[in-house]
Amino acid sequence: MSLASLALDNTHLQPLAAPRPAETQTAPQIRAIPEGPEARGFVLYVGLDEAKASEAGIDIGSLVRALRKLTNDLAPQSETYAAIAFAPRGSGGKDVDVVRLALQDPAALAKRRQQDVEEDEPRSRGVVIDLSRKRVQLEDEIAPLTYKEFELLQFLVLREGRTVSRKELIESIWRADDHDVPNDRTIDVHIRRLRSKLGGYEDIVITVRGIGYRFDRHADVSVQLASTPSPDF
Repeated sequence: MSLASLALDNTHLQPLAAPRPAETQTAPQIRAIPEGPEARGFVLYVGLDEAKASEAGIDIGSLVRALRKLTNDLAPQSETYAAIAFAPRGSGGKDVDVVRLALQDPAALAKRRQQDVEEDEPRSRGVVIDLSRKRVQLEDEIAPLTYKEFELLQFLVLREGRTVSRKELIESIWRADDHDVPNDRTIDVHIRRLRSKLGGYEDIVITVRGIGYRFDRHADVSVQLASTPSPDF
């Protein structure tokens, strides 16, 4: 990573006045910040780890001393303070961002807080099939599945990738003494109602002609399993 430098907004730089005759020439006035506040110094964040500094033929301590000497040579009245930021080895991230966070840069801290908030927010896109809570979330809404509709979907989800016959669905989900036990023909009606409530994601339940049904997961479909694994394993 190259040495970071302080970026000044050119819109705030006042152009130098044209040279005057030697007897009347005065030092030009240069301002790097807007009119009003009084500048008292600046902060220069340098992102450079020890390995990269070594590759450049210098160590970080020497670089710090060189920058302090340059500042003192250019402005002898200046006061300098240097602090080196440390992070666990292999922690990742851009070096300059690590430095800004370690030294409590307000802008960097605000950005990190915003990122934390965004990461904590629940995802609102796609489908979440929550087997532990017995519910299906579509985008920002909960799908209005009946108990049997969810049982059908769950049975297929737990056997992801395997085609399940109509007979197996009926025998596994309905008891023999249930008054509404479907047959091979009416099980299609239950599946059709289930699909209609899945909206634009109805194709996660696939019809395998002449055999039965299969659950196919999409990239935007996530499954939150209960404590028990799939019965097929």
